[in-house]
Amino acid sequence: MSISRRKFLGWVGAAGLSTVWSGPASAATTKHFEGYPDSLGVLFDNLLCIGCRTCEEACNKVNELPPPEQSFKDLSVLDQKRRTTAKTYTIVNRYNSSKGPMFRKIQCNHCLEPACASACFVSAFKKTKEGAVTYDASVCVGCRYCMIACPFEIPAYEYDKVLEPRIMKCTMCYPRVIKGLLPGCVEICPTEALSFGKRKDLIRMARDRIHRYPDRYVDHIYGEHEMGGTNWLYLSGVPYTEVDMREDLGVTPASELTAGALSSVPMIVGLWPVLLTGIYAINKRSDKIAKHERELAVDQAEKAASEEAAKSKAKEDS
Repeated sequence: MSISRRKFLGWVGAAGLSTVWSGPASAATTKHFEGYPDSLGVLFDNLLCIGCRTCEEACNKVNELPPPEQSFKDLSVLDQKRRTTAKTYTIVNRYNSSKGPMFRKIQCNHCLEPACASACFVSAFKKTKEGAVTYDASVCVGCRYCMIACPFEIPAYEYDKVLEPRIMKCTMCYPRVIKGLLPGCVEICPTEALSFGKRKDLIRMARDRIHRYPDRYVDHIYGEHEMGGTNWLYLSGVPYTEVDMREDLGVTPASELTAGALSSVPMIVGLWPVLLTGIYAINKRSDKIAKHERELAVDQAEKAASEEAAKSKAKEDS
């Protein structure tokens, strides 16, 4: 079934009228995520991290990601300021702090009330009872609101995938966790800089370390309250700003900020799926026409070549 641009614009107009008359769109933006009391999490202690990058290698293998351009044994990459990408769910950066070289592992923090989920009007993101924030590519429309909403700048987009790009990020190894296994990075860490367990137990563990070694640790568990709290927690031996972690986020859940902004434009929320569907249909139509034209051109070239060959043979025979 083909679709003309005129028909598509007609659909958009009709959808717009129905959106106006039906009132504000609720979508996923009105859902308030509370988190789960027995959810799991990870505690990262940067005093125990040696920057070996084995967590990066384990993450790559467990998630079957493309191999990196530089070997995981190449520690020269630590001299760069890196961020997670569609092909790298976690990275380790090195910082020159007041106490010398310090390392920080970066990945999705799995917020208790995730901004990515509240900003997604097709519910592609889900906060699980285990604590992980998962993603369903089958319903994603590629709007990338999640990338804008995330206060930690984690979701990455597969720009190199033309037909079916996805949002990529750490899943806290959810498929492994529900089987009773450890996240890949936690399992492989040689210094136990990463601890896995119930979030409430990890907070108690962190407080105990601060209490026992007050001269070593900053008296603050990052992620206990930031942006409403996260399932990935941090302990640090230097102020968090020295390892490039934001301390201006406050304790208000990001979902309360992103939900209001998106729900205030119900027209756009209502039209967006229709708009993308129409664009997709037009592009598919264009692809089909282009394919037909290419096949026709090949047929004509082959026919011309055959005719030319026949003429040449006729001349030779005569």
